[in-house]
Amino acid sequence: MAGLADDWTERRQTCIDVLCAYLRMLYPLGPEENTSVGSSMDHAGGQANREVRLTVIRTIRDHLRPDNPPETSWCGYDLDFTGAVFDGGDFSFARFSGGKVSFKGAEFSGGKVTFRGATFSGGKVTFHGATFSGGKVTFHGATFSGSEVSFNGIFSGGKVSFYEATFSGGELRFIGAAFSGGEVSFRGTTFSGSEVNFNGAVFSGGTVPFHGAQFGGGLVDMRAPAAWSKPPSFDDSLLTTPPAVLLLPDPPSKRKS
Repeated sequence: MAGLADDWTERRQTCIDVLCAYLRMLYPLGPEENTSVGSSMDHAGGQANREVRLTVIRTIRDHLRPDNPPETSWCGYDLDFTGAVFDGGDFSFARFSGGKVSFKGAEFSGGKVTFRGATFSGGKVTFHGATFSGGKVTFHGATFSGSEVSFNGIFSGGKVSFYEATFSGGELRFIGAAFSGGEVSFRGTTFSGSEVNFNGAVFSGGTVPFHGAQFGGGLVDMRAPAAWSKPPSFDDSLLTTPPAVLLLPDPPSKRKS
């Protein structure tokens, strides 16, 4: 299907849609899960299914990398992963530079999904309603420089890492996101130009560290969270004298009753 997409420019989007549709198919069996029958055949079938899914993801990634020939690049095409289940996958160094990319309602439930070194520089990417409940999802070293990216999902387990990511442009929305478990780490992240909005977010559990983060531009807005019972953690110096681009809720003594 990928070869057909490369050769058939006029129907390339249709071929991409077929590959994405495969990832959206019902996926009840993961590599460490057992079916109600629990037979070795069922487990083997699940493993084979997983390997095919990981191959599809790598194929999509390869067509989004900068070293892919321009004539077969899939940058700018729509990618629909709505409701897909990810228990692994490698999107490292992919370029999301146009089109619409949807992880809406996707479930990240185990294994490792990496967006290491990926670039989000145009178009619209949404993780609206996605659930991060296990495993690890990493955006290590990713660059957000022009896209509109929405992460207003549920973070209830596992680990999501933006370690050493760079937010230099565009808009990232964590509006209404629920941080109720696991860890969402912004350690070492550089905020230099993006507008990052956490208003309406629920900080009620889990860990959201910003230690070592650099705030040199743009805007990181946390003024109006829906809950702040377990707030993010910052370096002491940031809490003593927050930079102008970091907007935190008023302390209880200054809030209106």
